[in-house]
Amino acid sequence: MAALGDGPLAQLVWQAAVGAWPLTRERLHAYAEKAAREAGVSTRWIDSDTAFEQRLHALVDGVFDDPELHAGITAMADRLRPFGWSNSLSAKLIQLTAPGVPDVYQGTELWDLSLVDPDNRRPVDYPKRLELLARIDDGWLPGVDDEGAAKLLVTSRALRLRRDRPDLFTGYRPLTAAGVGADHLFAFDRGGAVTVATRLPVGLAAAGGWRDTALELPAGSWTDVLTARAVPGGWTVVGELLDRYPVALLTRDV
Repeated sequence: MAALGDGPLAQLVWQAAVGAWPLTRERLHAYAEKAAREAGVSTRWIDSDTAFEQRLHALVDGVFDDPELHAGITAMADRLRPFGWSNSLSAKLIQLTAPGVPDVYQGTELWDLSLVDPDNRRPVDYPKRLELLARIDDGWLPGVDDEGAAKLLVTSRALRLRRDRPDLFTGYRPLTAAGVGADHLFAFDRGGAVTVATRLPVGLAAAGGWRDTALELPAGSWTDVLTARAVPGGWTVVGELLDRYPVALLTRDV
């Protein structure tokens, strides 16, 4: 549909377009040109190939101007978006609660579809983040949707728990799951704080969801700090535990 003559670079551009969709024409042009010159295969920063770069920019224009190509990119992005949200929440919760010292890149408290620099140096809308955080602190449980507040919920709750209860993060023990979806669950106990995350959500959906999958929690009673829901210890039905979010962060009740 839009031949370039450099297969790996074309693949990179398609992946960037889908992964950052929707994005502006200017952002994708800048990304594609930088990626091509830094690859140094078909063009370079020094002694650039003008004819190739013209084809590259025509390909980018086609993403926005060619009806069939534009529809294909949009359809692919729409198909993948919910699974991307699930992966984002899982990766963030694991990153913030696993052993080690977590960091958060400013502005990425919500979904962030930035490309490499300088695209990722665009201004951050801090007032929006403050407003969403205030709503969450008032008890709002955001949906997993375009707004991205679900990621802010996960980020704020996980960081506050690590700050306020360091005694819950003194070890690491993987937890056992059983059932048809067991391979799609990632769970560990840090010593009183339990992380539960969904992995490979596309395959999970294709297989029919969690169904009989269960997770064996340590004894006692637990609370999901994301939803304030009470969770009993022992074998827990994963489909019920993760019916609102694809992740859970549990603490043992005192």
